[in-house]
Amino acid sequence: MKETIETPTLTSASLDELMHEVLIRLGEDPQREGLLQTPQRYAKALQDLTKGYREDPEEILHGALFSVDYDEMVIVKDIEMFSLCEHHLLPFFGKVHVAYIPKGQVIGLSKVARLVEVFARRLQVQERLTVQIAETIQKVIQPLGVGVVVEARHLCMMMRGVEKQHSSTVTSAMVGVFQKQNTRAEFLSLVRDRGHNGY
Repeated sequence: MKETIETPTLTSASLDELMHEVLIRLGEDPQREGLLQTPQRYAKALQDLTKGYREDPEEILHGALFSVDYDEMVIVKDIEMFSLCEHHLLPFFGKVHVAYIPKGQVIGLSKVARLVEVFARRLQVQERLTVQIAETIQKVIQPLGVGVVVEARHLCMMMRGVEKQHSSTVTSAMVGVFQKQNTRAEFLSLVRDRGHNGY
């Protein structure tokens, strides 16, 4: 009796099987030497670039909260960020600046960078990314306020469409006392007080 081989459907196919099909539809030969392992590499890379879906941002912050009698602004700036635009699945990248004014609790500094990475390693738009970082810090440690600024360059603008290679996008989210003009101004002034870094 002849054995029948089931052809994978869209829902049952693995990521590397889907990428194999994409290569064919692009007019490529997945069997040529340079592409033999590309579907598997792509699947592995995509899993890594979207690992934020499998991480809990609140749990990350809860694991590094410390009681401190300090009520001045804490700023972690120039956090490198890489993400994928959800509209074209092309990268956008840049710097994130995070500030908050504690109310009895502070976060371990490295956890601020980890929080940025959790949200960046998802399919994103820059505006949502900015708000998610601010709202999570506000929810978990309930500081007097949070300010987040994201400066990024988007390959969907640089490589395709209008192809403007030197354009950048700046977004901000201000919560609590950071909505007051003087606090916002102090934060933005301290963020700008740095050497030019290309973003």
